[in-house]
Amino acid sequence: MYARSTTIAGNPEQVERGIVYIRTRVLPAVMGMDGFIGLSMLADRQSGRCIITSAWEDTAALRRSAPQVKAMRARASDILGGPAVVEEWSIAVLHRRHPAPENACARVTWTRGDPERLDRMTDAFGISMVPRLEELPGFCSVSVLVDPEGGRATTAVTYDSRDEMQAALDRATDLREEFTALMGAEVVEVATFDLVVAELRVPETV
Repeated sequence: MYARSTTIAGNPEQVERGIVYIRTRVLPAVMGMDGFIGLSMLADRQSGRCIITSAWEDTAALRRSAPQVKAMRARASDILGGPAVVEEWSIAVLHRRHPAPENACARVTWTRGDPERLDRMTDAFGISMVPRLEELPGFCSVSVLVDPEGGRATTAVTYDSRDEMQAALDRATDLREEFTALMGAEVVEVATFDLVVAELRVPETV
């Protein structure tokens, strides 16, 4: 399974308009595309930064969808008022305890490491980290997207609410530091977002 993420450094005042556009125009359009298995949108309402990620069952579906979503991406960029950066990923880990509620939030961690160790890292994450994440307050789901050639990974842990995400902060930080040290990975960035769109049919990998 594969994913395409579009990160837009938008205007905070335009975020709500952008959310409406993704919900009412983009989501219905991509749901009808062959091989579509999911769409999510993360929004930082304070900074205006938004990440829209679509998931596809194979590389063929990912490639077929590219020309069809190009105009929608441009329109989203215009509405949100910022440039768009597009990246493609493999979906290495996906585990859901339950569907995300209305006020769900996510803490996203970007890491970089040795590409040759990436498979080992994702295997270890599924075996050792997912059960421990499930013990965190308000845990909802976790996903890991990887760039095998670049040795990059992005991990999103979703919580039922911002209060519960904050309550889990210390323990989640300890887990992240322990795991990245063990795997020899470098944490590039950690950021939090509201999960404002979540239409996911991606099968479990754990």
